[in-house]
Amino acid sequence: MIEGVVIKQLTVIPDERGHLMEMFRSDDDIFEKFGQSYMTTTYPGVVKAWHMHKKQDDNVACVKGMIKLGLYDGREGSGTHGEVMEIFMGEHRPVLVHIPHEVYHGWKCVSEEESYVVNVPTELYDYDDPDEHRLPFDTEEIPYDWDIKMG
Repeated sequence: MIEGVVIKQLTVIPDERGHLMEMFRSDDDIFEKFGQSYMTTTYPGVVKAWHMHKKQDDNVACVKGMIKLGLYDGREGSGTHGEVMEIFMGEHRPVLVHIPHEVYHGWKCVSEEESYVVNVPTELYDYDDPDEHRLPFDTEEIPYDWDIKMG
Protein backbone atom coordinates (compact mmCIF):
# COMPACT_ATOMS: atom_id res chain seq x y z
CA MET A 1 0.00 0.00 0.00
CA ILE A 2 1.39 3.39 -0.98
CA GLU A 3 1.77 5.78 1.96
CA GLY A 4 -1.15 8.22 2.08
CA VAL A 5 -3.39 6.31 -0.35
CA VAL A 6 -6.72 5.45 1.29
CA ILE A 7 -9.41 3.17 -0.12
CA LYS A 8 -12.88 3.89 1.23
CA GLN A 9 -15.53 1.21 0.69
CA LEU A 10 -18.72 2.83 -0.58
CA THR A 11 -22.17 1.72 0.50
CA VAL A 12 -24.87 1.32 -2.12
CA ILE A 13 -28.43 1.75 -0.85
CA PRO A 14 -30.94 0.26 -3.31
CA ASP A 15 -34.72 0.53 -3.32
CA GLU A 16 -37.51 0.06 -5.85
CA ARG A 17 -36.71 3.43 -7.48
CA GLY A 18 -32.98 2.85 -8.05
CA HIS A 19 -30.03 3.28 -5.73
CA LEU A 20 -28.03 5.88 -3.85
CA MET A 21 -24.29 5.84 -3.17
CA GLU A 22 -22.54 8.43 -1.02
CA MET A 23 -19.00 8.94 -2.27
CA PHE A 24 -17.31 11.66 -0.25
CA ARG A 25 -18.34 13.55 2.88
CA SER A 26 -16.83 16.48 4.74
CA ASP A 27 -16.78 14.36 7.92
CA ASP A 28 -14.63 11.63 6.26
CA ASP A 29 -11.17 11.24 7.81
CA ILE A 30 -9.63 11.79 4.35
CA PHE A 31 -11.48 15.06 3.68
CA GLU A 32 -9.08 18.03 3.58
CA LYS A 33 -10.93 20.71 1.65
CA PHE A 34 -13.11 21.16 -1.42
CA GLY A 35 -11.59 22.47 -4.62
CA GLN A 36 -14.10 21.38 -7.24
CA SER A 37 -15.74 18.25 -8.61
CA TYR A 38 -15.77 16.89 -12.12
CA MET A 39 -16.67 13.82 -14.12
CA THR A 40 -14.61 12.30 -16.93
CA THR A 41 -15.25 9.29 -19.13
CA THR A 42 -12.91 6.73 -20.65
CA TYR A 43 -13.67 4.46 -23.59
CA PRO A 44 -13.06 0.70 -23.31
CA GLY A 45 -9.39 -0.23 -23.53
CA VAL A 46 -8.18 3.39 -23.32
CA VAL A 47 -5.42 4.31 -20.85
CA LYS A 48 -5.37 7.79 -19.30
CA ALA A 49 -1.96 7.97 -17.61
CA TRP A 50 0.39 9.05 -16.10
CA HIS A 51 -0.03 12.31 -14.23
CA MET A 52 0.50 13.77 -10.77
CA HIS A 53 -0.04 17.03 -8.96
CA LYS A 54 2.40 19.01 -6.82
CA LYS A 55 -0.30 20.57 -4.58
CA GLN A 56 -3.59 18.79 -5.24
CA ASP A 57 -4.88 15.58 -3.69
CA ASP A 58 -7.51 13.65 -5.67
CA ASN A 59 -10.53 11.70 -4.42
CA VAL A 60 -11.62 9.40 -7.23
CA ALA A 61 -14.63 7.09 -7.66
CA CYS A 62 -15.72 5.18 -10.76
CA VAL A 63 -19.53 5.27 -10.85
CA LYS A 64 -20.19 3.46 -14.15
CA GLY A 65 -18.17 0.72 -15.79
CA MET A 66 -14.88 -0.53 -14.36
CA ILE A 67 -11.36 0.85 -14.34
CA LYS A 68 -7.96 -0.41 -13.35
CA LEU A 69 -6.36 2.43 -11.37
CA GLY A 70 -2.57 2.44 -11.33
CA LEU A 71 -0.56 4.40 -8.77
CA TYR A 72 3.17 4.96 -8.46
CA ASP A 73 4.97 6.59 -5.54
CA GLY A 74 7.77 8.69 -7.01
CA ARG A 75 8.07 10.87 -3.89
CA GLU A 76 11.63 11.17 -2.67
CA GLY A 77 11.78 10.43 1.05
CA SER A 78 8.47 8.54 1.12
CA GLY A 79 8.46 5.27 3.04
CA THR A 80 6.88 3.64 -0.02
CA HIS A 81 9.05 5.34 -2.69
CA GLY A 82 9.10 3.24 -5.87
CA GLU A 83 6.03 1.17 -4.98
CA VAL A 84 3.23 0.49 -7.46
CA MET A 85 -0.43 -0.18 -6.62
CA GLU A 86 -3.26 -1.48 -8.78
CA ILE A 87 -6.90 -1.06 -7.76
CA PHE A 88 -9.90 -2.36 -9.69
CA MET A 89 -12.86 -0.10 -9.04
CA GLY A 90 -16.29 0.70 -10.40
CA GLU A 91 -19.72 -0.87 -10.48
CA HIS A 92 -18.45 -4.23 -9.22
CA ARG A 93 -16.24 -2.67 -6.54
CA PRO A 94 -17.62 0.69 -5.37
CA VAL A 95 -14.77 2.48 -3.65
CA LEU A 96 -13.38 5.99 -3.39
CA VAL A 97 -9.59 6.28 -3.58
CA HIS A 98 -7.74 9.18 -1.95
CA ILE A 99 -4.58 9.93 -3.96
CA PRO A 100 -2.03 12.20 -2.25
CA HIS A 101 -0.21 14.90 -4.20
CA GLU A 102 3.01 13.82 -5.90
CA VAL A 103 1.74 10.24 -6.42
CA TYR A 104 1.53 9.41 -10.12
CA HIS A 105 -1.77 7.89 -11.18
CA GLY A 106 -3.87 6.95 -14.16
CA TRP A 107 -6.39 4.35 -15.25
CA LYS A 108 -7.53 2.03 -17.97
CA CYS A 109 -11.17 1.32 -18.74
CA VAL A 110 -11.48 -2.46 -18.39
CA SER A 111 -15.26 -2.73 -18.86
CA GLU A 112 -17.01 -3.39 -22.15
CA GLU A 113 -18.70 -0.01 -21.88
CA GLU A 114 -17.40 3.52 -21.29
CA SER A 115 -16.41 4.21 -17.67
CA TYR A 116 -17.48 7.31 -15.74
CA VAL A 117 -15.09 8.62 -13.11
CA VAL A 118 -15.87 11.37 -10.58
CA ASN A 119 -13.06 13.29 -8.92
CA VAL A 120 -13.25 15.71 -6.00
CA PRO A 121 -9.80 17.32 -5.86
CA THR A 122 -8.63 19.60 -3.07
CA GLU A 123 -7.74 22.45 -5.45
CA LEU A 124 -9.41 24.40 -8.24
CA TYR A 125 -8.07 23.73 -11.73
CA ASP A 126 -5.89 26.68 -12.72
CA TYR A 127 -6.26 27.15 -16.48
CA ASP A 128 -3.29 29.57 -16.59
CA ASP A 129 -0.92 27.41 -14.53
CA PRO A 130 -2.22 23.81 -14.37
CA ASP A 131 -0.92 21.59 -11.54
CA GLU A 132 -0.49 18.74 -14.03
CA HIS A 133 2.78 16.88 -14.44
CA ARG A 134 2.59 14.14 -17.06
CA LEU A 135 4.50 11.12 -18.26
CA PRO A 136 3.55 8.84 -21.18
CA PHE A 137 1.39 5.82 -20.27
CA ASP A 138 4.25 3.53 -21.32
CA THR A 139 7.12 5.43 -19.69
CA GLU A 140 10.05 3.37 -18.47
CA GLU A 141 10.21 5.57 -15.35
CA ILE A 142 7.21 3.70 -13.87
CA PRO A 143 7.45 -0.11 -13.66
CA TYR A 144 3.85 -0.85 -14.66
CA ASP A 145 2.26 -2.70 -17.57
CA TRP A 146 -1.30 -1.71 -18.56
CA ASP A 147 -1.93 -4.98 -20.46
CA ILE A 148 -4.46 -7.50 -19.22
CA LYS A 149 -2.99 -10.23 -17.06
CA MET A 150 -4.32 -13.56 -18.30
CA GLY A 151 -4.12 -16.90 -16.57
